[in-house]
Amino acid sequence: MDEENMTEKNFIDLTDSDFEIARWIWKNLVPKSGQADTVQGEILRAIEKLRWEAQENGNINWDYSFEMFIDFLQNKLGNEERFSKETRAEIANDLARLKNFIPPDELENDLQKADLPYIEDDLYDRLTNHLVSFCRLHPEVIQLQKDERQYR
Repeated sequence: MDEENMTEKNFIDLTDSDFEIARWIWKNLVPKSGQADTVQGEILRAIEKLRWEAQENGNINWDYSFEMFIDFLQNKLGNEERFSKETRAEIANDLARLKNFIPPDELENDLQKADLPYIEDDLYDRLTNHLVSFCRLHPEVIQLQKDERQYR
């Protein structure tokens, strides 16, 4: 997929695989730095920022800006009325898992290991799949007003 697959009316071409659609969003709607100009781009940027922080840093830099990513994803994906009740619950559960963790330096015993920052790809990939489903419901690129409080 490339820029030719986006029409002049700013629709995302959804004829490719979910992976290719997400790849196109990353390549075309997520800036190298700063917030995206579109809801679809910012959703993927938020997912990948959360993935990177957990997998590469163990969430040691977790602060309000990461909470903002969780809230944004809940607002845009978790509250999508055209998703089934089960899908919305799955999104809420996944976001709760990402938000509620024990920092590695606060681990007191092995029983708490399940509560460390979530580093497996499956949850992040599932959220990305929900983004593609969101795009199927909203194929037109949705402009986003940037939040000046979000510095990540």
